[in-house]
Amino acid sequence: MAIEKVCGIETEYGIQVVGGDPNPIAGSSVLINAYAHEVVHRRTAWDFDDESPGNDARGEAQPGAMPPAIETHLVNSVLTNGARYYVDHAHPEFSTPECLDALECVRYDRAGEEILRRSVEAADRLTHDGRRFSVYKNNSDGKGNSYGCHENYLVARSVPFDRIVTSVTPHFVTRQIYAGAGKVGAETAAFDGQRVDYQISQRAEFFEERVGLETTLKRPIVNTRDEPHADPSRYRRLHVIVGDSNLCEVATFLKVGTTALVLSMIEDDATGPRPLDFADPVRAMHAVSQDLTLRRALRMADGSTATALDVQWHLYELARKYAMDHGTASVGGADVGTLILDRWGGVLEALEADPMSLAGQLDWVAKLHLLEGYRARHDLAWQDRRLAAMDLQYHDLRPARSLFSRLGTERLVSDEEVARAVETPPRGTRAWFRGACLARWPDAVVTANWDSLVFDLGQDPLRRVPMMDPLRGTADHVEELLQKSSTPADLLSRLSQ
Repeated sequence: MAIEKVCGIETEYGIQVVGGDPNPIAGSSVLINAYAHEVVHRRTAWDFDDESPGNDARGEAQPGAMPPAIETHLVNSVLTNGARYYVDHAHPEFSTPECLDALECVRYDRAGEEILRRSVEAADRLTHDGRRFSVYKNNSDGKGNSYGCHENYLVARSVPFDRIVTSVTPHFVTRQIYAGAGKVGAETAAFDGQRVDYQISQRAEFFEERVGLETTLKRPIVNTRDEPHADPSRYRRLHVIVGDSNLCEVATFLKVGTTALVLSMIEDDATGPRPLDFADPVRAMHAVSQDLTLRRALRMADGSTATALDVQWHLYELARKYAMDHGTASVGGADVGTLILDRWGGVLEALEADPMSLAGQLDWVAKLHLLEGYRARHDLAWQDRRLAAMDLQYHDLRPARSLFSRLGTERLVSDEEVARAVETPPRGTRAWFRGACLARWPDAVVTANWDSLVFDLGQDPLRRVPMMDPLRGTADHVEELLQKSSTPADLLSRLSQ
């Protein structure tokens, strides 16, 4: 049976600094330091000892492949909700804690947005050199530079990586029809000089390879980074880089939920006798993003054609059968599994009948509806700069400036749930132990990362507590133990027994 699809989202936020030093790296550092010192009054450093982004799931890095750089000198902190908050290249990045299912992922992704808002407010209060900060949950700067929204899924090591690539590629190419964030114009040469007024996805045009290790150049549809942050003999972590940053909760939920289901089907070898395969997945990905009608025929490897909707319907029907035969324990149980399937099927039906009916659920449709209304009122061509400015303002996290916040899109999680997620970790993964220890003994935890905590007990040597299983260290496993432990030394003594 498929293992539980522990999942998470890493979001690189766009940042703009007006006045004073405009350097985005320095600005990102100010944001994170302001949150640490002004809002939560603590900062626990990240432990880089186990970082290995150059490991390639194909066994050896291919010629020309370059592993991502690790910038250990930049601000990098761990929060009491189990998340990581840090500077990645020139962006503030928030990585959710490990979540048990797509709905929990939505909750902690929204918590990340709230943490960024509080960071901006704190930085504005603390800086006295005239700088003001704007943060955007989007994926490109309009000048040819893209930054990512990466997902992570726990996958059994026993599944051959080639099988994952073959079976997940058609999903990644086509899921943008409900997971795309929408975009005015184009920034690359992906469309061979064709004019593009509006796209479904912000990220699609930046992908150039089917499979590869890189994340910033020659971006691949399937990333081969083999860094499980867990027991490598049992687990993989599929590092997914094709997704857009979503503000609509339904879009985020579907993006993560459908992918978790597809990966479960792959683990249980339930993807059908002949997996779908595109003749040219990269060109297909670009074509799907450009096609607002959702009717473009895409060339398949066997010579046939299919639309993005056809592919998604095929995967949906396989997933329904899979749920009947195998259950949905791997994606959060019956309630979450049923919600994924109901939403998936309902959205595909609406996309087939009238995509604009989904303006309250999907980002690319919500944004298109907003822009088309403005265009009609002011008789604007798509090339008008005001539309590009509105595109950016859609993603602005500042409440007074955000166009998205005025649209009243459907919610799946409450404000109260998001507020709790800002402070407390998920109860069903090892993030509980990480967050609970940081909350209770912040001065004793020297560093932390996904699979370990390092304690200073006031005497040499430092003590490292490994957490190699994402499903251990949960509230059920350790909450009572933590309550009985009066000091970190007491906790480690009890753990050793």
